[in-house]
Amino acid sequence: MTSIEVPLTFTVGDDEISGIYARPESPFATIVVAHGAGAGMEHPFMSGFTRAMNDAGAATLRFNFPYREAGKKFPDRPPKAIATWRVVMAEAASRSGGEPLWAAGKSFGGRMASMAVAEGMEAAGLIYLGYPLHPPGKPDKVRDEHLYGLTLPMLFLQGTRDAFATTDKLEAVVDGIGRSAVLHWVDGGDHSFNVAGNKRPAEEVGASLAGRVAEFIRAN
Repeated sequence: MTSIEVPLTFTVGDDEISGIYARPESPFATIVVAHGAGAGMEHPFMSGFTRAMNDAGAATLRFNFPYREAGKKFPDRPPKAIATWRVVMAEAASRSGGEPLWAAGKSFGGRMASMAVAEGMEAAGLIYLGYPLHPPGKPDKVRDEHLYGLTLPMLFLQGTRDAFATTDKLEAVVDGIGRSAVLHWVDGGDHSFNVAGNKRPAEEVGASLAGRVAEFIRAN
């Protein structure tokens, strides 16, 4: 049974944003989940993933960045996105029963989580649901500098057809980070984890990633 979802609001500077919190009985972890650049927390991928995590025994908190809450298309700059992460993680910690608190994100949301941790935000680990290592078609413009100083457990979930991370580039980055980072390829998946010839609703696609994430968190 899916856990009851509770709507929340947060204040980040002059902005007010929304979140959705769900907590099963005796969760093994709380996972805060940020959306990607092109869709908000209401996207079926996001709801499918968080609800499947709830069913697996984890508490979840998904939220909107300020730009998305305001109906804008261009993502917030890193300072505002990182400030948002700090506020939401603090809220998640206040609702925790002492279980580990993890940060996760789809594409832009995961990258901003890693930058927040690099700047001192505490988290038990990081989950990347499609890390945007470089712009499509520009594999030499990698966004990896801040990753090499991180020592907490990190799971990179990535489609083999993801235009934002060529396989050789991402494998080299994960190897460079060291033993704390694990890379799991979704065969045939694109940046949204859609697989050619296997059309599924976005909610189902998001939910399909939850088992691997739960396994990784329980092991760390």
